[in-house]
Amino acid sequence: MGTVTLADFANESTKRLMRDSLVWDIHGCMPLRPSDVEFLPQLDRYRASGVDVCTLNIGFDLTPWQNAILVAATFRKFIRENPEKYLLVESVDDIDTARRSNRLGVIFDLEGGCALNDQIGMVEVYYLLGVRWMLFAYNKNNSLGGGCDDRDTGLTKFGRQVLDEMRAVGMVACCSHTGERTALEIMERSGNPVIFSHSNPRALRDHYRNISDRAIQACAETGGVISVVGIGDFLGNNDNRTETVVNHIDYLVQLVGPDHVGLGLDYVFDKQELNDFLKNNPDVFPPESYSQGIRMVRVEQTPEIVESMLRRGYAEFDVRKILGENHLRVARQVWR
Repeated sequence: MGTVTLADFANESTKRLMRDSLVWDIHGCMPLRPSDVEFLPQLDRYRASGVDVCTLNIGFDLTPWQNAILVAATFRKFIRENPEKYLLVESVDDIDTARRSNRLGVIFDLEGGCALNDQIGMVEVYYLLGVRWMLFAYNKNNSLGGGCDDRDTGLTKFGRQVLDEMRAVGMVACCSHTGERTALEIMERSGNPVIFSHSNPRALRDHYRNISDRAIQACAETGGVISVVGIGDFLGNNDNRTETVVNHIDYLVQLVGPDHVGLGLDYVFDKQELNDFLKNNPDVFPPESYSQGIRMVRVEQTPEIVESMLRRGYAEFDVRKILGENHLRVARQVWR
C-alpha cells in the first residue's frame, strides 16, 4: 500500500477541516516487543492521513507486567531519536507544540491494571513514562475489577484505591474491555471525566466487547468521551467499511450528543502479532466471537470518516469535537 496523504483526497472541505482541526486517534497498537522498532516508522501513516496525535498501547493484561515498562522505554527512545517527526506528549501544551511544528504527538496507554503488579505506586511511575489513560480489566477479571467477558463482581478495594490514585496523578480512567458493573462503579466514584477509549454501541452490534446505552449515558454524565473502535467484529460481521464506522458515531451522537464522541480506531500495525494473540489465548478471545483474518479500519480511512460525517450534514464545529476537541477537553480537566 502506497503512502496516502491529505493531498490525495479531492474533497477540499475535508482537507481544510482536518488541517484546521486537532485530529486525535485515542488508541492504536504497535508491537509489544521490547527493543523491536521494525514497525515504528509506520507511525508516519498517522500524519500522512491527517492525524495530529495518537495514543499507543504499551501493554495489556496478557503481557508480563514488566513488559509495559520495557515497551515504553523502546517507544520513548525511538521518539527521542526522531525529534523532527515525533514529539512525546507530556502536557496539554505539547499537543499544540506538536501541531505547530508539524510533528506527530505520541501518548501512551495501558489496557488493564495487571501492569501495576498490585503496587499502587506504579500508577505514578506509568504517568511519568507518558501513560495518560488506563483501563481497569481486559475482558477477564483482575485484582482491580471485572472484565466484560467474565463474572463481573465490581470494582475491588484495590481498584478503588487505584482509581483514587489515578485522579491524584492526573491519569484518565478508561472502561473499555471492562465489565458493566465495574464500569458503572468507576464512573460513579471517579470525580473526573471517564472514557471508553475504544468501544462501540451494543445496540448496533451485539458483541460482548461493545457497551450498553446505560454505560454510554453514564460516561457522558461524567463529562467523558466514547470513542468508536475500528475492529470489524465490533462494527458488524467483520465489517471495516467507513460508512459502518460513521453509523456507530451517529448512534452515539444521537444518544448523548457530539460533545461525548471520539475516535479510537485500535488499528494494530503488526497483524501477525494480533493473530498470534487471538490464536494462543482462546479463553480471552473466544473463536466464536472473533473472525479469522479480522478486518480493521485503517488509519488512512480517517479522512473518509470526516467526509462521511460532512455528507450526513454534521456541522463543522461538531466534527471538530469528534476529531479531537472532546479528548482535549478531558485532558485539560484531568492531566496534571
